[in-house]
This record gives sequence, structure tokens and C-alpha cells, in this order.
Amino acid sequence: MPEKDISAQIIPAPIEDASELLEAAPETLAILNLFEQMDATAPLMRLIIAASIVGVSLLLLMISRIVIRRRILQVEAIPESKFRPLRWQAQDLVSAEDMQKFWLRLWRGLDWALSLAFGLVAVTGMLMTNSWTLQLAARIITVFIAALEYVWSGFVGYLPNLVTIIVIVVFTRYLIRLIRLIFDGIRNRRIYLKNFYPEWAETSFSLIKLMIYALTAVIIFPYLPGSSSPAFQGISIFVGVLVSLGSTTAVANVVAGVVLTYTRAFKVTDQVEVGGTRGRVVERSTFVTRIQTLKNVIVSIPNSMVLSNNIINYSANMGQSGLLVHTTITIGYDVPWQTVNELLIEAAAMTENIVDHPEPFVLQTSLDDNYVSYEINGWTRNTEELPKTYSELHANILDIFHAHKVEITSPAFRAVRDAKESTVPDVIPREDAPEKSTQV
Repeated sequence: MPEKDISAQIIPAPIEDASELLEAAPETLAILNLFEQMDATAPLMRLIIAASIVGVSLLLLMISRIVIRRRILQVEAIPESKFRPLRWQAQDLVSAEDMQKFWLRLWRGLDWALSLAFGLVAVTGMLMTNSWTLQLAARIITVFIAALEYVWSGFVGYLPNLVTIIVIVVFTRYLIRLIRLIFDGIRNRRIYLKNFYPEWAETSFSLIKLMIYALTAVIIFPYLPGSSSPAFQGISIFVGVLVSLGSTTAVANVVAGVVLTYTRAFKVTDQVEVGGTRGRVVERSTFVTRIQTLKNVIVSIPNSMVLSNNIINYSANMGQSGLLVHTTITIGYDVPWQTVNELLIEAAAMTENIVDHPEPFVLQTSLDDNYVSYEINGWTRNTEELPKTYSELHANILDIFHAHKVEITSPAFRAVRDAKESTVPDVIPREDAPEKSTQV
């Protein structure tokens, strides 16, 4: 008696409208034949396998959700300050808050993907329990196996290129470390190079590192998957055009920053004046220079604007003498110049930040119609308090000259008065001066 076809018993005829959807591929037929053999030899084997698939997949689904949900709660409980922002050249490309959101989205995405995968496996196991859905289960298994084969074959085929990329990246990494050690030695003055200043070390290292990264990218590019495809090349050209169009100002700032470094116009902690902004340089990055003004305000100036303006460096030539502080007043011809010189030197000596050695000195800068111009000069080593020094010097000049009844005729003025009447005000002793009000 001929053996009956088992597939005719377990596989119903598909609906005519869905025949194309459920058309069995050779791989699907092979899986169906395997199920037929199981049903012929061990009728319960298929059900046992299906139940095992459902049970294991549901167990793995439950474990993954518990582990991932616990990890999500841990990430949410971590303070934002514990996340390290993604920084480049002292600029936050990705803030700490965004890094926290990134990890939360990553874990939630992994939770969703694993739930979908294990759920699909469980559904496939359930479909294997019924002869009416067996063909659909076989079709899903076929697609799953084909996907695994595609991924595995692609990975194996790409493995030589991957090894090459890893070797290049590792070599580049250690090469940059070696170069960093050299420039760190130059910056810390452990290594001496003739005509190479230590403040050039950081900028030079950044430029060399950038060139090494660019060369590495060029070498690695042919080994990337899909690098020869028209789509990949088109995207690369599009990104290059966008970067070139949008980075004109950025490139100008980078070039200006490099020029400022190698011209040694100023360094961090120097007291400078750039475009009317005076203060202490607190940061000099690739794109901007930050100056802390005397009013404790941080001003960020693009390097291109710094380079295009006059730069006054009050700290460059401090040396042993310091910075020369000077101011000019005009006194009438009725006052002997010797007296004016003595009074100005006395006022400078009373000023706190003006040193005694070298001694202050006076210059007669001009002989005008109604007065003589005198310039008092004194040395200071405290460039951070220049406005305070000038203010105190001017106050001392007023006090000294008023105490000696000497009129300061600058700015020029006209007055109608009798004989010896003077416009010099009465001097208020400093110990009798009114106290500053504490009311707000």
C-alpha cells in the first residue's frame, strides 16, 4: 500500500488570493519536510519543540525587560553632573544633559528591539503548534535563517577589511600618544628645541593631530563597507559641500587662532586690550579668545576679530621695572615748574600700586599759550588694577595740588575774579572725609 503524503494531511490548501504571499521557497519546503518527518516518527516532537521555543523566548523576554528596566532606573537616578559632556577645544558639543538623554534612549531602544525579537520568536513557536499555521511558521523561520546567513557571510567577508581598519586605528592612537608625550615635554620645558617656544606646543600638537586624523580617514575610507557605492559617494560629496559652505567663518577663526599663537601676541593670564575690551586673557581656543574684564565679565571675541584689531599687551614687557603709568595735567606759568614736579612726584609716591624703584619722574611735554603740560610717570607691577591705580593717582594729584593752593588749568577755563581770589577748593583731610553710605 503506497505511503500517503503527510504534507497533504498537515498543510491545507492556501486561499487563492493569498497563494502568492504563502508561496513556499525551497528553504521553506525543506523545513516543512523536516516537520513532516518529525510528525511521522515522533508526533509530539514538533509540539515539544514549539513549547520549548515559546517558553525560552518568553523567559528571555522577561529577563531582558527586568535587567534593562533596572538599568534605565539607574541611569535616571544618576545626577546630571556625573555624565561627562562631549567636548572639543573647550567647547561642549554634547552637554551632560544630552548625554544622559542619549543613554536613556539607547537603553529604551534596546528594550524595544529585544522585546520585538523575543516576541517574534514566541509567536513563531505558537504558529508551529497548529497544522494550519505551520507553513507561515516555516516561512518566518526561513526568513530568520536567511537573515542570519546574510549577516554572518557579510561579517566573514568583511573581516579582513575590519582587521585592517583596527590595525590602522590602533597605530594612529599610539602614534598620537607618542607625539603628545613629546609636546608635553616641550610645554613643560623638559625638552628644548631651538627657536621653538613652549607656548607653541599645544597648538602645534593640535595641528599635527588634525593632519594625522585626516590622513587616517583617507586611508580607512576604501575599507569602509559600501565606500564604492554611488550612494555613499554622493552623500560624502554632499556633506563636504555643506561643511565647506558653512565653515568659512570657522576656518577664518581657526587660521587666526594659529597666527595669534605663532606671533606670540599674548598668552593666557596676560592683561590685554582688544577692540576697546580690556582685561585678563582666561582662555584662547581654536575659535575664540575669552577675556575677563576688570568688571569680572567674560567677553568672547572671535579670533578673526582679534587678529583684525590692534592688540595692546600690558603684561608682555613687565620685566623688572613693570608697566609705566602716566597721566598729563596743565598748570599755569605762575607756578614754578620745580614746584609742580615735586607735587606730582609726591602724588605718585602716595599711590599704592606705584613702586618707589625705579622712581617716578616728570616730563614737561609742551609749552602752550596759557599753561605748561606736565606728564607724571610711575612704574607698577600690578596690571590687573590699572583703573584703580589711575583713579588713586588722580585723587592724590587733586589732594596735593589743592593743599598747596595750586590751580589745575586743565581743561582750560575762564573766570572773572578779584585779585588773589582762587578757585581752589578747601582740602578735606582724608580722616575727616564722610563715610560711605551702607544703604542700598
